[in-house]
Amino acid sequence: MLSTARSTRDALVGRAGSFMTSPELAAREEAAGLPPRTLYFRGRTAVLGNPPPGVVASVLGIFPEWLVQTALVRTLPAERAIEAYLGACWDWARNHLGGTPEPARFAELAFTVVDGADASALPLFRGWREVARPDDGPAALGHALMVLRELRGGLHFAALRAVGLGVTQAVALDPGGGRGRLLRTGWRPEDADALPAAVAGRPDLAARWRQAEQATDDRFDDAWAVLTDAERAEFAARLLAR
Repeated sequence: MLSTARSTRDALVGRAGSFMTSPELAAREEAAGLPPRTLYFRGRTAVLGNPPPGVVASVLGIFPEWLVQTALVRTLPAERAIEAYLGACWDWARNHLGGTPEPARFAELAFTVVDGADASALPLFRGWREVARPDDGPAALGHALMVLRELRGGLHFAALRAVGLGVTQAVALDPGGGRGRLLRTGWRPEDADALPAAVAGRPDLAARWRQAEQATDDRFDDAWAVLTDAERAEFAARLLAR
């Protein structure tokens, strides 16, 4: 059977992260009195309490610390930040996933994986797994996919560290990342040039990146073992449906 982790990777990362740059997030951000494009940083890490900017930058991994420092000049208490961030996730899901067939069933499959996963050394995943869940199907689905995305992301970061790669090195090595993604995540042009240059022509680092990608899929597939083969196929079909 095809790896569930591999077959759903792009769809899960893309769909579950769509609300993070959405008008719904911007609206919640404005309502909370935060500057534009800052709720993502404060909200996503608010389940850790009130971490300083350096810790936020380390946890999120892909953004330069100066950008996170700037984004967190004005902060919210953790409970309000969680409420605003989750509200944006739920708003987006109600607006964009409302037409999904049987969203409650779809969410149930995702939450089964979420609730059965080992959360050790995965602080963002564990934090978001603990927060209250909405009752309606579309919002529950958006919530479930978001937490499932945090599980995959945490496993990926762990896999990178295990093979001796930093997150920005991985972005530079990723054929789908590189300079373009570095620029999109706030790196200055000179840094977006220097980071890929530092890993170019290093087959050993490229091999480590592939090893980490495989390890991420393997460990994420371990989490799917709580579902039957038929349930895993059902989830993948639902996620990949247009």
